[in-house]
Order: sequence, then structure tokens, then C-alpha cells
Amino acid sequence: MTRRHLTVDTETGPVTLSEDDGAIVAVSWRPAPPGAEEDPPSDLLREAARQLRAYFAGDLTDFDLPLRPRGSDFQRAVWREMLAIPYGQTKSYGDLAKATGGIARAIGTACGANPIPIFIPCHRVLAADRQLGGFSGGKGPQTKAYLLTLEGAWPVQHSLLLD
Repeated sequence: MTRRHLTVDTETGPVTLSEDDGAIVAVSWRPAPPGAEEDPPSDLLREAARQLRAYFAGDLTDFDLPLRPRGSDFQRAVWREMLAIPYGQTKSYGDLAKATGGIARAIGTACGANPIPIFIPCHRVLAADRQLGGFSGGKGPQTKAYLLTLEGAWPVQHSLLLD
């Protein structure tokens, strides 16, 4: 297993994409480990970067990448439900709890453990009262609001959110 990384500049800051054996396994707002990007990026990482840039440009609404998130059976079930939330729409933690047989608090924990944010759209999960809730990437809820606004699912002007 060889993990490879590529960092992409985005409107929410540098985002590091990680690949293991032909699948995306992580997305983070932390830099790649020292020396990790010395080799040329794989075709998969280049394609993931292209799709990420197209998403931020408003030109892509559905990602088409092999994803391999690592987590418990419950977490993977929650992440599958997140993948089913269409671009520009949201669901509540309670909606996902009903769909998975879990409880809203456990859904929130699974959202926070999502190793592949954006591609697995945990930012599309809100509290029952349509409050943002948390977000583990970038600047937290500010980044979540930016992504939702980019998709037209949040009313705040996203260009002001990351100042």
C-alpha cells in the first residue's frame, strides 16, 4: 500500500488529497507530510484535483472518483447516506439517523470522522433547525457555510465567509 498526496489550492485554503492503491482515502486542510509530494502525482490524484477545481468553479455537481473511506460499519453506512444527498440539497442529522437506524448524536460523530469531506458531502448535513452544526475541515462551520452557499443550499454570501 503506497499512500500518495497532492495539495490543491482552493477558495477554502490548501486541500490535500490522499490516495492509497487506486482510491481516494482522505481529504484534509492540512499539508501533506514532508516529502510526500516529491513524486509526480498519479493519474487519479490529477483527476481528483481537476474535479475539485471544477466543483469550486461551479462547473461540477457530481464527483466520479473511486473512494475508500476507512471506518466502522456504522460510519460507512452514514457516509453512504451522505453520498446520496444531491448537490444543492441538505438533510438533517435526524434524517440520516432514521435512514441508518442510529441516533442524531452518532450521526454527528460519524460526520466528524468522515475522512473524505467534500467528495463524501458531510457539509450537506444540518441540525434539525437548519443550523449548520460542526464541520471538521478548513475553518469549521465557516467552510461548511461556504460549500453550502457555493451549491446554492445556504443563503449567506459565501464570498464573505472566509475573510
